[in-house]
Amino acid sequence: MRTPVDYARAACDTMMRKFAAADLPPRGHFHYHQGVFLSGVLKTWQLTGEERYFQYAKDWLDAVIDEEGRILKYDHADLDDIQPGILLYPVLDETGEARYEKAIQSVYAQVPDVPRCQCGGFYHKVKLTGQMWLDGLYMVGPFLAEYGRRYERPELRQTVIRHVLLMRQHTRDPQTGLWFHAWDESRSAGWCDPATGLAPEFWGRSLGWVPVAVLDDLEQLSPSDEGYDELCALVPELLRSICRYQGADGRWYQVVNKPDDPANWPENSCTCLFAAALARAVLLGMLPREYAAKAHAAYEGVIRSLTWQDGDIQIGGVCVGTGVGTYDFYCGRPCSVNDLHGVGAFLLMCAAMQRLEDAGL
Repeated sequence: MRTPVDYARAACDTMMRKFAAADLPPRGHFHYHQGVFLSGVLKTWQLTGEERYFQYAKDWLDAVIDEEGRILKYDHADLDDIQPGILLYPVLDETGEARYEKAIQSVYAQVPDVPRCQCGGFYHKVKLTGQMWLDGLYMVGPFLAEYGRRYERPELRQTVIRHVLLMRQHTRDPQTGLWFHAWDESRSAGWCDPATGLAPEFWGRSLGWVPVAVLDDLEQLSPSDEGYDELCALVPELLRSICRYQGADGRWYQVVNKPDDPANWPENSCTCLFAAALARAVLLGMLPREYAAKAHAAYEGVIRSLTWQDGDIQIGGVCVGTGVGTYDFYCGRPCSVNDLHGVGAFLLMCAAMQRLEDAGL
């Protein structure tokens, strides 16, 4: 019987056979697609101690930064192209090579240039005036929180906390407890409610990034940081709300609060993220032990959906990259097999579930 770490190895090995590290798509671009996937690869390295996983992540970094630590191709001050900076910390710690330190500073140098809403929250992309997306919490928060800890910049840790709390303030729905995919301060986006600025739906993967990001943030923050307790409280609050919509097979759906609608469908990447967050929250004592059963049900639902081809694992049922839209837009999005979003989320789940099993939960 395979353990979670066995599945993580299979997923890493499948992708490593498919892509040389330098060829991970979008090739040559310092982007969250590779960052999410390689975050999972590094977690697999940490679980197994197998050097080839560390080397693969390092090889990708070496292909996208130069000897002086400059990033070769990226979209300046877009949150999606800050996220891979999180990979640099463990690689620096393991190697001690100065160029990774320089690259960390190269990534951080973008942060002051990220446009801000009037409320103080980060734009998701430079060109998306006034728009805050849930996805952005994962793209910038963990990198900035760790930077603030390592370089003793408490004001940056406060920036991370404030961004999370602003997102909750502007996107949380009091009826369901879920957070809408995005909010437009300007009320000018075609997708938003003209009165509230809110996106119309609760999109699974965007919602999955929230507790995963906040748990990552908390690992870098100090209990003495103002707002720390509020972040600790919002994780179980949100996860309890999410659990009300878990599907019969253990998975969650593309639009989270409508699992019974025939147009909707179970989506594996959000399920993986929710399972990872639930497992971590139980281990931290944020949720009672009975929530471990919900994490296991989600994990098993994803595992049952897997197929194999010539020895390679096939992780399907994953929504392709997606902007903000209507219910029909989300439900009409195509699925992919073994894209970097899906495999990355799968690896994050496997790492968390292995720790949960190791703890006997």
